[in-house]
Amino acid sequence: MKNQKFLRRESSRYSKLGKKRKKKQTWRKPKGRDNKMREKRRGYPAIVSIGYGKNKKEKGKINGKSIKIIKNLEDIKKISKNEIAILGKIGKKKIIEIVNYAKKEKIEILNLNIKKFVKKIEFQKKQKSEKKKIENKKVESKKTKSKDETKKPDIEKK
Repeated sequence: MKNQKFLRRESSRYSKLGKKRKKKQTWRKPKGRDNKMREKRRGYPAIVSIGYGKNKKEKGKINGKSIKIIKNLEDIKKISKNEIAILGKIGKKKIIEIVNYAKKEKIEILNLNIKKFVKKIEFQKKQKSEKKKIENKKVESKKTKSKDETKKPDIEKK
């Protein structure tokens, strides 16, 4: 059966229940006395119940592939063809190493666009190097000014 998204009652009415906020759109069972959704009336959203689940073979998989959480370079080296990589909570330095390996081995990372990420990192490196060059020029110009000032002869007194 189709994977249905079950939403909390009146989640489209209040922002605290998830209006325009996907993270807040969580399921809560309707428990009110006069709740039409609890009574499973026609015209109201469906309630979580038997029959909406996935097949056992498909459960816990994405596009027929099992999920593997990656936290370091060794994890991505162990990945097989019937697994999809998902990056865990790791820093930028490790992500760069993992992305370079995944790009070389043509491994799909589900929660990261590799091309976009690499482009962004290269742009940041370029900006950082340009910023350093500007700072170095400023420091050098200050040094040369201070040297010129020391070389100037004293003004003769009359």
